Amino acid sequence: MATAQVMRAGFADSTLIERCRRRDEAAFAEVVARYKNKIYNYVCRMMGNDDDAEDITQEVFIRMYQSLGSFRQQSSLNTWVFRIASNLCIDHFRRRKKHQAIAYSLDETDDTGERAGPDREVPDATYEPQRLLASSEMSAQIEIALTHLPDKLRSVVLLYDLEEMSYEEIARVLEIPVGTVKSRLFNARLQLRKRLSDYLNQE
Repeated sequence: MATAQVMRAGFADSTLIERCRRRDEAAFAEVVARYKNKIYNYVCRMMGNDDDAEDITQEVFIRMYQSLGSFRQQSSLNTWVFRIASNLCIDHFRRRKKHQAIAYSLDETDDTGERAGPDREVPDATYEPQRLLASSEMSAQIEIALTHLPDKLRSVVLLYDLEEMSYEEIARVLEIPVGTVKSRLFNARLQLRKRLSDYLNQE
């Protein structure tokens, strides 16, 4: 049943894209309606700013529309839309940090644990954002904790825990190895554990 649903969803996405390529405005409106809230929520948590999130979300669909001719459907529509959103967030962070005269390097490893190795297992589910957000008294704390994660860690934990993407799909979205996805998720969970356990210990 699940496989059949995935196949139907993929076929529907493929049909939508073909219609969009023919400049079918109704088809593009359907894509926007299907993904706008998901992308907005993701970008909002990435940026920590409603105004930036609104602007970037609009830019995601502008970029998507402009790039329809180059989309070869080697990945799903979901992966493609989130990749555009992630790249725009990264571009925004780069501009922001450049403006603040802070060096930004995709190779920095001190706080993200990039060299921790791909074989680490993700820590236990105690501090999964999806589960904690279901508790109203913890929702504000988890949102704050997420904003304190480095950009690269925040994107992985949002895609895995809140968007429920697989390691492989996240790797395609962020264009990084699966081992790097696991390493970043491991370190994100560790940092969330520390921040949230400090809060819980104050209760």
